[in-house]
Amino acid sequence: MPELVAFVQEVECRKFDDVWFPDSQLLWRDVFVTAAAAAVGTSRIGLGTAVTNVVTRHPSVVAGAARTVAELAPGRFVLGVGVGNSSVVPAGLAPSARAELRSGVEVIRRLLAGEEVGFGGVRSRLRDPVALPVHLAASGPRNLRLAGEIADGAILLSGVAPEPLAAAMRQVAAGAAGRTPVPITVSAFCRVTGSVRRDARELKPVCLTIAANGGAAFLERAGVRVRVPAQLPDAAPDLLHAESWEAAVRASESFVDDDAAEVFARKFCLFGTAEEIAARLAELRRSGVAAILLQHVGSYDLPRRLVADFAREVLPVLRP
Repeated sequence: MPELVAFVQEVECRKFDDVWFPDSQLLWRDVFVTAAAAAVGTSRIGLGTAVTNVVTRHPSVVAGAARTVAELAPGRFVLGVGVGNSSVVPAGLAPSARAELRSGVEVIRRLLAGEEVGFGGVRSRLRDPVALPVHLAASGPRNLRLAGEIADGAILLSGVAPEPLAAAMRQVAAGAAGRTPVPITVSAFCRVTGSVRRDARELKPVCLTIAANGGAAFLERAGVRVRVPAQLPDAAPDLLHAESWEAAVRASESFVDDDAAEVFARKFCLFGTAEEIAARLAELRRSGVAAILLQHVGSYDLPRRLVADFAREVLPVLRP
């Protein structure tokens, strides 16, 4: 935790706008304790959960934790909520169904607004509520529409490929019909590099996981051809959260070739030179995207290289 807080302070000094923390209780440090420590250690940077869930945490617990962090970082905290894949699956639980997610987010928002909420015959309210934005992470069309309908913002997991991103944004807009359109944050893997083909290799576990989870046809239409095995290669706890990312890459090599990885990097990710990434970001802004959540490739190491390269090479192009 001290190392993590020091890193967030470095990110703030490098003039990034926000930092987001994952919620996977068996994989990383507790998300709300982390956000609270970061709040105390910083003064400007925005903080968010990307994302918590309403399966391992009761909605009232989420509301109480979020209120606590918001008091430490007035106007700087955003509560991101999603189905909870990397939290719930390692605990032998199922991700939220759409109805459960809808109900949970609505309860959280009502509690943070100071309203009384019914819980199985008991009515309760949050003492000392603090209003704060609740953003919903989504990828499928139904949850994208749900984000537009009930959330204060949407976190899209579709990457930055123009056509899938535009389709996802249309779903969010359809859900927001009749209310003010919600701001959209897009999550994308990023690497500042002069050799996309060389560095795209590290994305092979991502491609294989997407394909194995029902996205093979979607990737195929974009020119990313993945051979899906009957069973994913063994990795603890899973391929996307492998203890050794290099081992996960090697295990994926026979299913995702270099051409497929390069196409994925160029279409769905922000891989390229500083000028190329800056141009892509300008296009995303023009398309209506409010923010980009930059992801580095790996499991448990901090994104030091991504932050340093982006701050040194890309930010001066964006903010001359």
